[in-house]
Amino acid sequence: MEELLLAIALVVGLLLIPLGLPGLWLMVGSALLYSYAKPGISIWTIGALTVLALIAELIEFVLSARYTRKYGGSRRAGWGAIIGGVVGAFVWTPLPVIGPMIGAFAGAFVGAWVAEMTRSAEVRGATRVATGALIGRIVAVAMKVGIGLVLAVWILLALWI
Repeated sequence: MEELLLAIALVVGLLLIPLGLPGLWLMVGSALLYSYAKPGISIWTIGALTVLALIAELIEFVLSARYTRKYGGSRRAGWGAIIGGVVGAFVWTPLPVIGPMIGAFAGAFVGAWVAEMTRSAEVRGATRVATGALIGRIVAVAMKVGIGLVLAVWILLALWI
């Protein structure tokens, strides 16, 4: 029964990631709770999962800024994309289910656009930079889902090996 609950929690965690919700942390927390309920997942595995989730969170922020710079943006626009993505996710949280995802994508775009416009008044260039921030955010979400899959497989393998 515990294994079924853990598997459900892992699937829910994977579904939460694209929505901008803490799916990776649900997965790590579920593995931790399972390890207390039933032996099978070592504390070293939990530690490694936690480190991997932390790395995924860091990469998520870095990718948005990196793509902003790749599309010709300034360092300021990179920070605008990061801050805009975080603020957007929180602002749109009251909209059920897809609000944080829409907010994070729109926030990254708007944050990079506004920051780039304060540096130069060229709308076309700022829009290109903001598009890079949006693409970076999409790539970051895909990367987090990939890491989420790795976490799920790792947890399930820890149960059976």
